[in-house]
Amino acid sequence: MQGHKVFNLKPSNYSAMDNQSFTLSKKLVTISMVMVAIGIVSLAYGYFAGLGPGRIAANILLNSFYFLGIALVGLFFVAVHAIAESGWQVSVQRIGEAMSSFIPVAGILLLLLFGLGGMSALYEWTHEEHLDAILLKKVAYLNVPFFMIRFVIYFAGWILLAHLIKKTSRKLDQHGDMFYFNRLRMLSAIFIVFYAITSVTSSWDWLMSIDAHWFSTLYGWYVFSSMLASGIAVLIIILIALKNMGYMTHVNPEHVHDLGKYLFGFSIFWAYLWFSQYMLIWYANIPEETIYFYTRLKYFDNIFFLNLILNLVVPLFILMTRNSKRMFSVLLPVSIIVFIGHWIDMYQIIMPGVVGKEAGIGLLEIGLTIGFIGLFSLVIFYSLSKAPLVPKNHPFYKESIKYHTNY
Repeated sequence: MQGHKVFNLKPSNYSAMDNQSFTLSKKLVTISMVMVAIGIVSLAYGYFAGLGPGRIAANILLNSFYFLGIALVGLFFVAVHAIAESGWQVSVQRIGEAMSSFIPVAGILLLLLFGLGGMSALYEWTHEEHLDAILLKKVAYLNVPFFMIRFVIYFAGWILLAHLIKKTSRKLDQHGDMFYFNRLRMLSAIFIVFYAITSVTSSWDWLMSIDAHWFSTLYGWYVFSSMLASGIAVLIIILIALKNMGYMTHVNPEHVHDLGKYLFGFSIFWAYLWFSQYMLIWYANIPEETIYFYTRLKYFDNIFFLNLILNLVVPLFILMTRNSKRMFSVLLPVSIIVFIGHWIDMYQIIMPGVVGKEAGIGLLEIGLTIGFIGLFSLVIFYSLSKAPLVPKNHPFYKESIKYHTNY
């Protein structure tokens, strides 16, 4: 098929795959550092231009949480397939492991944000002298000491489990011992349970509590679905980048097809939860609930509908056919659009509650996001250089190389 021409594969010679180790080039480092510098300059611009602590803090929170979610999904991708004893994804699991390397970086950035006065700019419930009757009822959960305790628990668990999973995965690749395979499954199961809880509670803490008078029982699932779609989109983008650099020759169109199906399916899942949350609140028409969407429709209507177009309409209609999920020329632009779309989704989650109708997308927003992309790329590609890209001693590696679907 035409879509297969982008691959230069040697499926019958998997034991002699070339380019098994990734080399972090000076050019890639330079590009990433320039992007980081753009982010720092943009942050300085926001400060000296007097854009206000709220807008600056909101942008740091937006990007820190967004790329944290992508990093966690990378680890989730590895863990959920390890539990299921799936074989096809072994060829690309190194990318998921590398993505998880950004978790501690995001933790440091969020700690700096919350520790240097960002909480006061982001969360009205930290202003104890102005608490009303509704917020007083939430004080047992929404208070600074307990907030920081939960913060430490989240990152301690995520960082520890990411470290153990990656270490065990590399031990498995080195020795091919089933002991490490079983240990990987056990650690993955622990992570899945921990992540299921903390992905929800962290979204309550860092995002939903921005609008502390409002709540949604679907909120945690909604944020999780956004993480899934954006995380898979980034995994695909990294895979294509590596292929273009001459690596990952062991990856075939069947692997790409399954990643495309994930991107398609998670985009539909996100849209389902978006509609469910919006429809129930709209139908009930209770003022204290509708205020959340009223604000976003009144002052952020362009963002509101662009969010739906980028995250639902584009992947739905473009990735609906089988061939489109197997072609880099289609999958790459759709993945980039979904990546941008879910950044916009995170923007409309955070900005209306922190900055209000004065919010906008300007030099601060664009420049800081470029900086985070550069920092994320630097961390991920550095991590990729520390382990073989081809896990040739994994028990399911040969199965992954010969993977073929009939549909």
